[in-house]
Amino acid sequence: MNLSLRQAAWLCAALSVCALLAVPGVLPSLGGDARLTLAVFALATCAWIAAPVDDTYVALGAGLALTATGVISSDTLFATLGDATIWLLICAFVIAAAVTRTGLAGRAAAFLVSGARSVRQLVHLTTAALVVTAFAVPATSGRAALALPVFLALARALSGRRRLVVMLALLFPTVILLSAVATLIGAGAHLITVGVLFEQTGQRIGFVEWLVLGLPLAVVASHLAAEAVLLTTTSRADRKGPVRITAEQLQEHSPTPVTGPLGTAEARCAVLLATVVALWCSEPLHGVPPALVALIGAVVAASPALGTVGLKDALRTVPWPLLLFMAATTAMGVALVDSGAAGHLTGGLPGSVPPWLFLTVVVLVSTAAHLVLQSRSARSSVLVPLVVAAAVGSGVNPVAAALASTAAAGFCHTLPASAKPVTLFFEPPEKVPTFTPRDLLRLSALLAPLSAAVVLLFVLLVWPLLGVPVLPE
Repeated sequence: MNLSLRQAAWLCAALSVCALLAVPGVLPSLGGDARLTLAVFALATCAWIAAPVDDTYVALGAGLALTATGVISSDTLFATLGDATIWLLICAFVIAAAVTRTGLAGRAAAFLVSGARSVRQLVHLTTAALVVTAFAVPATSGRAALALPVFLALARALSGRRRLVVMLALLFPTVILLSAVATLIGAGAHLITVGVLFEQTGQRIGFVEWLVLGLPLAVVASHLAAEAVLLTTTSRADRKGPVRITAEQLQEHSPTPVTGPLGTAEARCAVLLATVVALWCSEPLHGVPPALVALIGAVVAASPALGTVGLKDALRTVPWPLLLFMAATTAMGVALVDSGAAGHLTGGLPGSVPPWLFLTVVVLVSTAAHLVLQSRSARSSVLVPLVVAAAVGSGVNPVAAALASTAAAGFCHTLPASAKPVTLFFEPPEKVPTFTPRDLLRLSALLAPLSAAVVLLFVLLVWPLLGVPVLPE
């Protein structure tokens, strides 16, 4: 196998770390389990960065290595697959498949977008619609696939205004990525963060807690990003002209109705979705866990009498590799904590760092991490266990630090290959104008510091008002 210079460099780095850990005199306070864990962690991280191997395969190999060497038990490895957050994501995908099958998303998009009378209105109404999809479709790649037909319909309706189409091609993935923080099911990385926090601190963040913290951030970040996209991709003349998109224009390119009364299947699915989201948001009142609510909703969505999708068809939409990845990386997090490896990695950090400076470093590193680790889940798997351990050692609230890292990692707009939604809209299945790498770099230069600043503003000023202080209570 021929290795590129980049791959060879990362392989040498990983092997060097393993060689150092194999020397007994190096870090004498480090136990055997901690040495093995750090070696596996280093190899897995370098493989995620540079190896042409599927991320899930690497994670499973790492989990297997930790189990085979006795760092964690087989029960610990397999128990991660039965975690409530895994079931929440599975059931959320089943419900999302039912929503997609009925065409409700296209109808909602037509309702919002057809009300736009200016370019700025079109941009912000589209942004609002995309933020709402975070409650209906889990994972950013699923939302991108759902939104793509809407973009193509808008692109045809605006075929005479090329720069506006390019702007929309950049707007869709940008908002999808930044608005994912609105809900717990918005990205697999969120579930990894929740799992790591529970394993390392015993604190469990539920759907409602995440919603209270994440939704305001998602709304602010998404609309600011929409303005950034608008200003970096269009001229004043492009923005000045009026916009008139009718539901009839969108209907021409939609296989399902976008106007008129709801059909029977659409009405049932709308009621089901509204009920599930309402139950998720009112968990403190009734006490039913979000995963159980999602399971009930999935059973109804796939039922022969009331459902709109077959169970087998719905289960085909579940990203099983992502679930296995999450389970395996959760096991890696357990090994980092139980073996003491995480504590050793962060033990050398100065304890007198001001909390605002610590959180600033966390946000900046997490924002830039997509340049090295393209997978958002992999970034959280590497960063969050270390951030939580470092926060505990520095006297910072680990919940605030973990959420800040996860939210900042939502920025991944520098290159077309930095995130799946960006890639999907960079190379749409139909020939329509789209953005160039130069457009993406221009946006990234403005959006990266803006996104980091917004996350810092929330973690330092807003989240303490919502129950997550900077310092542990």
